[in-house]
Amino acid sequence: MRELSEQEIVRREKLNEIRKTCNPYPERYEVTHSLKEASLLPDGTNNVSVAGRIVFMRKMGKMSFLKLRDIESDLQISIKVDLVGEDKYEFFKSNIDIGDFIGATGEIFTTHTGEKTLRAASFEFLGKALKPLPEKFHGLTDVELCYRNRYVDMIMNEDTRKRFLIRMNFIKELRKFLDSKGYYEVETPILNNKASGAVAKPFKSHHNALDMDVYLRIAPETYMKRSIIAGIPKVYEIARCFRNEGIDATHLQDFTMIEAYQAYYNYEDNMKFIREMLQTIIKNVFGTLNIQVGDKIVDLSGEWPRISFRELIIKYSNIDIKEYNTKDKLLSKIKEDNIELDSDTPIENLGYGNLVDYLYKKVARPHMIGPVYLTEHPLSLSPLARSNDNNKEITDRFQLVINGAEILNGYSELVDPIEQENRFLEQAKLKAGGDEEAMDMDYDYISAMEYGMPPISGWGMGVDRMIQLLTNSDNIKDVVMYPLMKPLSGNEN
Repeated sequence: MRELSEQEIVRREKLNEIRKTCNPYPERYEVTHSLKEASLLPDGTNNVSVAGRIVFMRKMGKMSFLKLRDIESDLQISIKVDLVGEDKYEFFKSNIDIGDFIGATGEIFTTHTGEKTLRAASFEFLGKALKPLPEKFHGLTDVELCYRNRYVDMIMNEDTRKRFLIRMNFIKELRKFLDSKGYYEVETPILNNKASGAVAKPFKSHHNALDMDVYLRIAPETYMKRSIIAGIPKVYEIARCFRNEGIDATHLQDFTMIEAYQAYYNYEDNMKFIREMLQTIIKNVFGTLNIQVGDKIVDLSGEWPRISFRELIIKYSNIDIKEYNTKDKLLSKIKEDNIELDSDTPIENLGYGNLVDYLYKKVARPHMIGPVYLTEHPLSLSPLARSNDNNKEITDRFQLVINGAEILNGYSELVDPIEQENRFLEQAKLKAGGDEEAMDMDYDYISAMEYGMPPISGWGMGVDRMIQLLTNSDNIKDVVMYPLMKPLSGNEN
């Protein structure tokens, strides 16, 4: 049995005392207002019932003050012996600790220091905390401990609560905007026969009941397109996705993204749509389009400029990918210029498209404060995108880059099943040559395409990375409520 601290022992003794008076874990409590709603009520409002976790207490002889907290707000409660009775007041003083939950009913007033307070006519005990919260003035400050114990981090740190309120409100506004434009939210499978939907290294697992290997989805793309084939012209999904690649301040292996597809649109229609969508959502959440990013203010208003892959790489490396238009030529030039690419896969094994992508990420992306639309991606980098009518070596694709982070990716979709099959075959060759990020052949998706597809444009956005940007957070784990962490050796507590 694990060893308990002195405070934990004392709290368990108090729990036993509480059991003599009431159930320390009751089934419910009738709440009339949230803490935030109660804090906005006019003085004199009576019969207000609130509940929350105690995060501060000042116990005195005949009157005590405490502060309740939830995700949105704090609210001060006053408890007086002549209102709640001597027995109840003594119960409070003897048994209730910071971290416990209580409910209180009474009248709203403002103290002489200007703080909205509920004057409790009665209170009920709602839950005992057997562990003490971190020291009240310092909270939880160890970053890794915050990730591992997010529930405590959110109790103690206002900045953390604000970040996750922004995340939740952003997703709420995202759904509201898409629903208002006639989109339907669909659900697609997480376990797939093929690692398709994006160019990335997948997670592999085994399905015991069916006795077959499966992949965790890289992206929901091919199933979203099946939904278009099925007759839903506008679809979206907020999807948990998995890519077995490197981890850094802007990348996680399991992450949340949204993908949306609209029939009869092209990529330029979606560039306009996305700008309108993000400007609307961000203005609704923040009240402004001027967002703090590091020590800079990024203005998200107005039109957003666009620049091609070729122009961008020439600008920052003097390498013209139109001239170095094969893998061997480009690889030789990269080595000649002593450019070190950050790739988990040996660069000799990368296909031409991935080589271009890693070159861009190394030399150009850090300089893009944005917002900027990056366009004209190489064909081999975009196996699910429609090739450009005037230049078959590039695709009708765009990425939204803000402050060096790829926030959103979209394109005019490839809807020709014959060309799609040829693209998959090329990807299969790359995979056989050692490019672990290349796609597998997916004949089931080809079969679905053969039933006919309209013109389509789709896009995907990393929700975590967008929230990281909007909250000016240093690490993407700061905006993921429960990031995966490597287990601690020994006692994880």
